[in-house]
Order: sequence, then C-alpha cells, then structure tokens
Amino acid sequence: METDSTEKYGLDLHCTMILDEYREMLPTFELMKTVVLDMLRKELSDRGIFVTAVDARIKTEASLAGKLELKGAKYRTLSDITDILGARIITFYTDDVDKISSLAEKLFDIDWENSVDKRKILDLNSFGYLSLHYICRIPKTLFFDADHPELNDWPFELQMRTTLQHMWANMYHDTGYKSGVEVPREHLRNLSRLAGMLELADDEFSRIRTSINDYRRKVQNLVADGNFEEVPLNGDTFKSYLELKPFDSLNKRIAAINQAEIHQASMLSYLQVFKFLGLNTLGDLDRLIKEEDGDAYKYAVYELGQTDLDIISSTVALQYLCLVRILKSGGGEKDLASFFEIVNGKSSHNEARARFVIQSASNLPFMKNK
Repeated sequence: METDSTEKYGLDLHCTMILDEYREMLPTFELMKTVVLDMLRKELSDRGIFVTAVDARIKTEASLAGKLELKGAKYRTLSDITDILGARIITFYTDDVDKISSLAEKLFDIDWENSVDKRKILDLNSFGYLSLHYICRIPKTLFFDADHPELNDWPFELQMRTTLQHMWANMYHDTGYKSGVEVPREHLRNLSRLAGMLELADDEFSRIRTSINDYRRKVQNLVADGNFEEVPLNGDTFKSYLELKPFDSLNKRIAAINQAEIHQASMLSYLQVFKFLGLNTLGDLDRLIKEEDGDAYKYAVYELGQTDLDIISSTVALQYLCLVRILKSGGGEKDLASFFEIVNGKSSHNEARARFVIQSASNLPFMKNK
C-alpha cells in the first residue's frame, strides 16, 4: 500500500502513511458527513432559517495527496488536517452568516485557534474571499455512537458564506489560482473589481432587507394603533389591516341572512379594485367600510334573501361594499363590468352581470335617493 502511494503520488514515507490512514478512515468520514449534515439541516429548519444550500464533501485522495506534497511536513498525523471533511452553509444575506455562526457555536465544539474569520483579515485596499471558517468537533452531549466513538474526536471544517461570496470564490478558483496557469495582472485586477462590486451588492441586499423589515414593523404598529391615514394601501399594509378582521362583522351579518357557512378566500385581488375606486390609504379603506356598511348589508339582504345560498365567500362583504360605492358614485355598466373583470377575470358574462346589478339595486333606498 505504501509503495503504491509512493509510486503514484511521489510522496515520502511520512506522507504515504498519512494517505494510508485516510483510506482506512474513509468510512468514518462518510458517517461523520451524514451526522453533521443531519444536525445542521435540522437546526436550521427548527429555527426557521432559510439558506441557499447546506452541503458537505470529503476531500478526495488526489486532493489530499496534492496537499501533502506541498505541506506534508507540517502534519504529524491525519488528524492534524482539519478539512478532510468540509461542510458548507450558503446564506442569502451577510448578516445571516453571523446568525448561523452563533448556531454552530451552540452545536459544536469550536477550535478557535484554528478557525478563521476571513471577513476580518482583508487589507483595506483589497477585495477577496469573504467567509467564516470554523474548525469543529461533534460534542458527545450532542451525538454519541458507542460503536463509533471516534466521531467525536475528528475535526471538520464548517464554512459559512453568502451566495455572492460563494459565486465569486468559485469563479476565482476556476479562473485564478486553480487553473495552473499564471493569470495576467490585468485579469486579476478585473477579478478584484468584480469582487468589490459583489461585496457592495451583498451589503446592499442586507441593508435593503433591514429597511423593509423596519418599514413592515412600523406599518404593523401604525395599523395596530389605528393610525390608518398614515399608511399607504398596498399588499403589505392590506395584509396587516386584515389581521384586524375589518370585514368579519359584515360577513357574519350577511351569512346570518340564510344561516350560511363562510368559506375563507383571499382578498388580495381587491387591491386593484381599491386603485380603481381611488383608495390610496388604509384610512380611505376604513372610511369605505364605515360609510357603506349599512347600505352594503341592505343590498345583500335584498339579493340573498331571495335565495337558499348556504355557503358564501369571506369576500362577500368587501364585494357588496365596493358595489355600493360604485353605484353611489354614479358608476354605470362600464364601471361595474370593470369591477367584475378585476375580481373574477375577463368573461363574456361581466357586462350582463353589470346590467343585473343596476337593475336589482335600482329599488334600494340608497339608489332612489340619488
């Protein structure tokens, strides 16, 4: 075995012995890989942390032989090589790297002396491979297999980086230092410029996410406090407003007409209706509910009281509120047909339905008083 390794890779006796130990330990590394990945994926899932990828690899024999050829004298045994097993977590945002590093610190025993935060060692005037590398061991308190106690003794490397950092590192390795060809300085300079752009993009993505989250929290607080006039009407704010269940009262009253069951349905299609009606803030929507509540209920009684409908949609209150507002604002068949097209999609029946609404609503008090 030693002779084969010496002849195949040209290694000295010491490095050949390390390579032979690697071959013997491969089943252990395969088991470690499974255990580490299972732990990481479960922890990320339990904490609701979304990442781009969680993966691991075992260094190939050829790769290890190359490393031993270059640096074999510094390693006494195979256990001194800390990246035989390498795990990697790729995140969407730079601030998630710190979150995941905290998770790793709670899970594993960290060899701080050999761990590296490459985010902190770059020169001020250079760009580069930004990532966090921890050298870890699996603590017995987290996992122990009596048949394989060696799993708790072997180190492995855990890399944490963003998607853009990962992309840059792969490209740099492919075009720069793993190609075996010296790259002209002008091309290396272009790589550095690109790395700088990606670094700025990484920071900007995190900043934008933080700003959006701050905005959402502000909106939620405004909605909870009833400060609707200060809140623009859009998808996010409408969802926050719906948490107050503003249509529940009218829905229940309409359902009681026929003792009907209310079927939950999305109201997001009405966002376009709000624009159609000129509603720009949650205050405008809140006034619509308060001002048209009574007439919307009367219209529902007039239409549904003549039926035996026993299931209604949770959008029914909003539908009657909007229909009443359109009718009271002088809207005709065209406006009503546009409303039905927005809510239900294009159909040859929309115009006929609009005519039916005008006809059926013509006998209601709010129309006679116009």
